[in-house]
Amino acid sequence: MENVIHLFESSFPTLVEYKYLFLFLGSIFEGLNSMVLGGFLVSVGTVKLVPIFLIFTIGYVFNGYLWYTVGYFAGAKPIDKWARNDKKGRKVVEKVEEYFHKYSGRAIIFTKFTFSLTIATLIMAGSFKYDLKKFSLYNFIGSIGWVMLTLFIGYFFGQSYKFFIEYLQGLSYLVLFLGGAVALVYVLKLVLGTAFVKSLFLTEKLRELSDKLKDGIDKLLSDKE
Repeated sequence: MENVIHLFESSFPTLVEYKYLFLFLGSIFEGLNSMVLGGFLVSVGTVKLVPIFLIFTIGYVFNGYLWYTVGYFAGAKPIDKWARNDKKGRKVVEKVEEYFHKYSGRAIIFTKFTFSLTIATLIMAGSFKYDLKKFSLYNFIGSIGWVMLTLFIGYFFGQSYKFFIEYLQGLSYLVLFLGGAVALVYVLKLVLGTAFVKSLFLTEKLRELSDKLKDGIDKLLSDKE
């Protein structure tokens, strides 16, 4: 393991020297890959857990404020542009908007664990001029949850790599394990996003079914009268 780390440090000296700064910027503008990398680096002892957790949390919270600001000044135009030529995407955005009006806090937290819905919801919050104090709270909670998840997965794969280090020497294997961690987070985020969207449409279908059942019962009772 020490040989691999030394190889990485000699190959990317600037990246290693300013690792906390690069990881902080990555958490703001990129997010997923940087946080998984952070967890991986914690597991191999290159960075410390508490500082990197604080850095990632601050960075991802700041990311939420950036998209909120976009929505605050640009309104819903960025979302409309994204969904304009995508009928399915437009319908999803409409459902998220309905959900946001009912459960704004939950929407901000839950969509932090999805792909494109994260940005759309944060912009939506800004365009509605959603209360900044409430947004700050939910943005913070969602950010902590996402940082914990990504750090854990990165750390887990780092520990797995250390377990096999005796047999897997070389930087290429390190990249392979790191890529596996990133792939897992992508899959989880996709699954969570899909589940969230399906739950929105399932609620609508259940409501429609309930209305039809109610109408049927009302009609049956009226016929008997």
